Amino acid sequence: MMGREFFWKNFNLGIELSIAGSFIYNGLKAFDELQIFYYPEEIFEFLYNISVGIERLEKIAIILIEHDNVEDQEEFEKSLITHNHLELLSRIKKKYKLKLGKQHNRFLQFLAEFYNNMRYSRYNLNEVYSYDKEKQAIRNYISKELGIQLEETSENNYRIKKFIGKIIGKITTELYEVIYNEAHRLNIYTYELRINSKAAKIFLRKEFDFLKETVLWKELLIYLMNASEDIGIIDFIKNIQPLRFDPGSIPYYLTYFQNDVNKLEHLDELDLLYDEDVVNKKERLEMLEFIGDPHVYFDEDYFDEDMI
Repeated sequence: MMGREFFWKNFNLGIELSIAGSFIYNGLKAFDELQIFYYPEEIFEFLYNISVGIERLEKIAIILIEHDNVEDQEEFEKSLITHNHLELLSRIKKKYKLKLGKQHNRFLQFLAEFYNNMRYSRYNLNEVYSYDKEKQAIRNYISKELGIQLEETSENNYRIKKFIGKIIGKITTELYEVIYNEAHRLNIYTYELRINSKAAKIFLRKEFDFLKETVLWKELLIYLMNASEDIGIIDFIKNIQPLRFDPGSIPYYLTYFQNDVNKLEHLDELDLLYDEDVVNKKERLEMLEFIGDPHVYFDEDYFDEDMI
């Protein structure tokens, strides 16, 4: 029969592992969509997700490592109430020799400073003139680590994304390895993850950028535009009257497939086109609902233009 401790470490911490992976995924995605280093809210989104994700990952590892010898459960749980990433890491290092270098430790220190000193600074009247600390801090950190001069309008290029991905990837991979080993020692399955989840991309696929996702949507677009065989859904789409978007903006429109923020800039254009071009908005929106619905089957033999 499963006891409380077994259930806690096996199931509860297993859910926490998925949550930690989702935070890390979301943080990396936010950084991938970051175009320049100007807007504090975009920097905050990246740093908050990454700091929370790694912190939760560290705490899972600590529980699996230390709890066997815990005599005071309340005191042990209180010891986990900290946001100091390096302090948590030092507890893990008492048992495991992690392959982390100075760059990784500096990043963890940076996360701890953000979480403890910057996260709520805008709620403090004394900090009124330091309203964008995270923006300045991330630029300083990347500039020092890469030996470049990063300005607030500098492009977040592939080199920077690759560097951040490698730093975060190494830290999370090392911590997941600890959790995997400790779970095996305890004969539990805390390390198991749902396939094709955000956490699985981070911990199982060990992918810390979105290059493959970018290649995927481009290849799918090429396939859909060049499909020669009879495909019902393509016939359905081709028979919907297109809106009068600007042909000259097509290269920019394509960025919408990989960056949600870019979509926001043209929502007004969509509203205008709907007002000018669409007679029956309800009917058109109902048709659009079919696109992307895996439960809708388009039989090309049954479909014809008169159905639109």
